[in-house]
Amino acid sequence: MKTIGLLGGMSWESTANYYKAINEGVKRQLGGFHSAKIALVSVDFAEIEKYQSLGHWDKAAECLVMASNAVEAAGADCLLICTNTMHKVADDIERSLSIPLIHIADATAETLKQNGVSKVGLLGTAFTMEQGFYKDRLTEKHNIDVVVPEPAQRKLVHDVIYKELVNGVVEDASREAYLATIDDLSRNGAQAVILGCTEIAMLVQQTDTKIPLYDTTQIHSDAAVCFALKTPESAE
Repeated sequence: MKTIGLLGGMSWESTANYYKAINEGVKRQLGGFHSAKIALVSVDFAEIEKYQSLGHWDKAAECLVMASNAVEAAGADCLLICTNTMHKVADDIERSLSIPLIHIADATAETLKQNGVSKVGLLGTAFTMEQGFYKDRLTEKHNIDVVVPEPAQRKLVHDVIYKELVNGVVEDASREAYLATIDDLSRNGAQAVILGCTEIAMLVQQTDTKIPLYDTTQIHSDAAVCFALKTPESAE
């Protein structure tokens, strides 16, 4: 079994979900007393959030490159950035590593394609919904059309993430607002909706709607488990 590297803390609530999902995946595959081999570095989200709000992405990249290098030095065989938004600096991180980076958008896109989804709605932080680093990767690399909410809905989705979910707060009113946004994305042609922030699955689950939801935390974790357990023979 290979060692999975996690760059976490953005927020720690979603990182805890990664840890649980990866260990459950290994247990499901191997049974017995098996659990995942994990090397984890968790950053202080307050520092990263400050850089986000100020637009100092270069400073955020420096911080995360340093943390990622520590994950590799701890013996990791791959790296997962346990957040959608900070994949904005994924290229900087990837260039600093000698181990593969498992990109959350690529893992999600592969699952979408396997299920025949060619047009998808995207929920996430304002950075993820509005900037090109995530949407363009889905469109240009994977040929998947992306639909995002209207501006007022984008603000609501973003605010719920930063004011509630990253603090572990789950409100019924916010769930209803998210579900209404998901319905609108479906009416605008989305065949499914990406929960493109690792905290959103704390609020909205598949049992809440008939519209297919793609939980990026689970998908990313599953991709890590597949990497960790893949034998040289099966990789060929």
